[in-house]
Parts: sequence; C-alpha cells; structure tokens
Amino acid sequence: MSAIASTELVRQQNSLRVLGALRRHGNLSHTDMSALTGLASATVSAITAELERVSLIERTEQQAASGRGRPRVLFQPNRRFGYVAVVVISSDAVQYSLVDFTGKLMDRFTEGRALGDGADFGRAIRDALRRLASRSKIAQSAILHISISSKGLVDPAAATLVWSPVLGDGQINFRDTLSEDFRAQVSLYNETLLAAEALWSRSRRDDGQVKALAALSLGHSIGLGIARESSEGRVDVTAPNFGHMLHVPDGALCRCGAKGCIEAYSGFYGILRTAFEVPTNTIPAKFVPISEVDKIAAMARAGNRMAAFAFRQAGLALGNGLSRLFSLHDHMPVFVTGPGTRFFDLLSAGIQEGMIQTNAIRISGLPEITIEPDEQTLVFDGHMGLALSRLDGDIVRSGMAASPAV
Repeated sequence: MSAIASTELVRQQNSLRVLGALRRHGNLSHTDMSALTGLASATVSAITAELERVSLIERTEQQAASGRGRPRVLFQPNRRFGYVAVVVISSDAVQYSLVDFTGKLMDRFTEGRALGDGADFGRAIRDALRRLASRSKIAQSAILHISISSKGLVDPAAATLVWSPVLGDGQINFRDTLSEDFRAQVSLYNETLLAAEALWSRSRRDDGQVKALAALSLGHSIGLGIARESSEGRVDVTAPNFGHMLHVPDGALCRCGAKGCIEAYSGFYGILRTAFEVPTNTIPAKFVPISEVDKIAAMARAGNRMAAFAFRQAGLALGNGLSRLFSLHDHMPVFVTGPGTRFFDLLSAGIQEGMIQTNAIRISGLPEITIEPDEQTLVFDGHMGLALSRLDGDIVRSGMAASPAV
C-alpha cells in the first residue's frame, strides 16, 4: 500500500470515529471528541472542519452558565444532510419509518401486506416509500439509504429476498425494484440478525464482557441471530437458518415445503396443529392470529392435555436446536424475543429437556436465558446501528463529496 493510500485510509477511519462518537453521544465539543476517540485535539479540529465544510455536521454555541466568557462550541450530525428509510416486513404487515441523519424518527406508518406475487409486493413497497418521502415533504433523492428486513432467507450482497414466510419461493431483488425511483443504497437483512446486532451493541455499552450471544425469535416464524467477537476484536453477526433445521426426519410439514423442521413444531401454526391433533402432513396455515395461540395457552394453563403437549413439543424442538448451537459454538447467553415470549412459561420445560440431551449442556450446564419481549424495538435499533454506520462509511469513503439533501 502506498503512503498516500495509507494516509487516506487513516483519515477515513478517524473521520468515522468522530462521526460515530457524535452519533452515540450527541452534542460534543472538540475536547469531548478527543477524549472519546483517543485522537489528538489537532486531528479532531481538522476532521470537524472538513465534516462541517461538506455539511455532514453542524455547530451550535452554548453560553456559559455565568453568562460571561466565550460560548462553548458543540457539534452534532446535520439532520438535514440526508435520510434513512426503514422497511420491516412481517407475516401480516409492513412497517415504514423515516429517520433523519441524526437518527431521529420523523415518520412511521404500517400497511397490511399486499396480496399477489413478488412483483406486486415489490411495487407496493416502492409506492409506500414514495408516500413516506411525500408525507415529510422531502425529495425521494434525499433518502440516501433504504434498510429492509424480513424473516426467511436473504442474500444481503444482492439485496434479494430468496425465501420468506410471506412469499414462499417468490424472490424479490429490492435493489432492482427500487432503483428507478431512489438513488439510495439498499440493504436487506434477516430480521433476527438485526435483533442480535442490537443486543450486541447494548452489551458493549453496558459492560463489554460478553463475547457471544444468541437472539431466539418466537412467533409465526422461528429465527436465530448470533453475534460473536472475532479473534481480531470485530463482531460477526449471522442468522443461520435455524427455524428450518431438521428436528424430526420425515416429520411434520413445514411452510418451507420440507418435513420435520424446528418451525413445523415451534411456530404458531405448528402449536395449533399439534394442539388440535391435525394430521402433520396438513398444509400449514400462512398466518395464525396470536389471539388463537392465546386460547391454546389458556387451555394448557387450565390443564388441557393436548394443549400443554403442543407447547412442550414446541419447546423440545427449540431445545434440540439450541443444543446443536452450543455443540458448534460453545456456551453463550440466549435472549428470547418475539410475540411467542408470552408463552415461555409453557415452553421452558420442553426447551430445557431438549437442551440437556447434548453432552455440551450436561458438562457446562444450562445457558443464561433472558426474555426480551420487545422485538420490534430491537429490530429497529439494529436497522439504525447498521444503516447509519454504513451510510457514514459510504459518504466518507466517497471523499465526502455529497451535498446536503433538501
């Protein structure tokens, strides 16, 4: 690497450190930024001058409490520089959010999922994003990043939804679908990966001692996100296809078309099917209202044998899956999230039974399990953490040549 290229890389990394500090802590002075980033005061001054020149950040002046002396100069990201749109696809609805450059939520609305094939679904999302910009009276070109999530299998590199509970095998390339109307970068994530990302970021803020964690999502679908610290100190966040791992060979029919998946026993449709003794080869319901699962849970808590058995079988499938996780990746705390957390009292015995069938658990003991019912907030926080850091990186690496959006 040439000396010029090396110097430019250091400049970019330092600029990202300053932007990251401003995003995490809000209004900061040069002294604050120097302390938080470990950069020399002169380096921070040069970086803020450049960031302010291209309108990425803006300054305010804070008068001293005594009213005398020079005002304190503070910096923060320029909220009007550009915007991020967040699209969260769930089994029965799609949520749209607009966030400014500081990370502040500006607008949000939810629409029922469009019927039809992948092309129809893609057009519905494109039209809703147009409305999102229009409602806040900003140009579509002012949206610099679109961050999309769904349950199922995703190809992040191509921004393509490969398989989902919503569309089955109907694939959507969101980058192609949105390119005619938006110049934004488009990212696509598995939803549970974002929950793991948010939990990891929170653990870093709290004590920084956790080296790995898992986020297990319970609901219509079953998902798993894993965050692990690499040997180089970087975080690696993945979302293995946990819900569609094999639990029972030639077992119950899953929504994915395979037989014996974990989800076929632990998803809401699997619990309903077991509770009412529906044949396991029955085509699964695409969507089961949580009110129906509440009824089954009430029956189980009142002593109904088949209802209780359904939840125990669901827990057993989850526990077997987690036991494989620990056999491959060693112990880690598990954070259980999603709408299915309200039934954890009925699932826990089966989960423990499934986990202790592996040698890794018998030797090291059961992992710490924490209930995190607010999955929506975790997913949104994961979107924000990844989208804003990626947007900062794109801008800085492009030479910070972009101009403020209007």
